[in-house]
Amino acid sequence: MTKTITEIQTIVNQLAEKINAPSYLLPTFSSPIGDATPNIEVDNSGLYNYVISERGNEYERKLTSDLNELLYWIFSSVSFSMACDYELKNRVEDKDCRRIIFEKQEELLGILDKKWEEKERKEHLSILVNSPFDDLAGLRATYCGELRAKGFSEAEIDKLAYEKYPE
Repeated sequence: MTKTITEIQTIVNQLAEKINAPSYLLPTFSSPIGDATPNIEVDNSGLYNYVISERGNEYERKLTSDLNELLYWIFSSVSFSMACDYELKNRVEDKDCRRIIFEKQEELLGILDKKWEEKERKEHLSILVNSPFDDLAGLRATYCGELRAKGFSEAEIDKLAYEKYPE
């Protein structure tokens, strides 16, 4: 049976407490803010809608009849934001930031549901197929900035940066 918006909000709040998710990361429920904060709706056919809109433009709408899927969508987003905040506070200069972000996000989702953790791990692995970890990217970017400040051309900057910090 389809849950009401109030019931969904209660479940989301209970899950958020388990991982100490800040309330500002949680979606709205049937009253979109319009600032790209996800909004949760239940339509007339009983489908759960996960909607992202900004300034009156809808950018994403995902529909499901599966409450667990909706909750995964919500907490995939929430845990990603939390993981990014964690990485920023625990940055390692010579480590691809995604290593920390992905690990933390999977850990947070695992607290809520082991299947969500595994699902997110598979998502991360698929991302890495086309965009593998690059542990020197941060150092390379800093070095590029230093070279740019010294007036080197972009072609020279790329050449020097990749010589010093290869992929």
